Amino acid sequence: MKFNALKIVSIFLLVSGSTLLIYSAYQLISHNKKENIALAEAQSLVKESTDKSHLESPSFKYSFHTGDIIGILEIPKLNKQLPVIEGTDESELEKGVGHYSTTKLPGQKDRIFLAGHRDTVFKKMGDLQIGDIILFQIDRTTHKYEIFETLIIDETDLSILIPTNPEEILTLSTCYPFEYLSSTEERYIINAKRIE
Repeated sequence: MKFNALKIVSIFLLVSGSTLLIYSAYQLISHNKKENIALAEAQSLVKESTDKSHLESPSFKYSFHTGDIIGILEIPKLNKQLPVIEGTDESELEKGVGHYSTTKLPGQKDRIFLAGHRDTVFKKMGDLQIGDIILFQIDRTTHKYEIFETLIIDETDLSILIPTNPEEILTLSTCYPFEYLSSTEERYIINAKRIE
């Protein structure tokens, strides 16, 4: 009787573990597929606007709706190109890096706030250092930023959303610590200044 109960528990644990592994793999594959589709669309948008760049100069006036693909965030040190999506709800963050809609965009001389998941788009964010370059391609123009600060803050700290006008600061945010498997109460922040 005792042997049968142990056997049933062992089989249950084996099946449960296998199910969790399969589900995790499915989630990762699904996320990568959504990100790749969004990146291809972002690359197409950037190329299309670049092809027309001789017709007009950039005005830095943008009009996007939640869920729109708006550009590409490029991190040369990590050899990454990531689609930037308007909005930071889960549906946007599943496709790429989310732009916090109440903050500005490149060329508008104020804070730009982008968020991403630590286990997907911002997986290697901790490898970035002061002096590293980040590029944001949007609407016919590539904007260049240099990291000047990294910090860890509480998730309730909203000081990272304070306007920085007339200085243009690109702020990247993700959950911290990076290796933790569930939700956390801290955020890892990178601040970068626009350079010409």
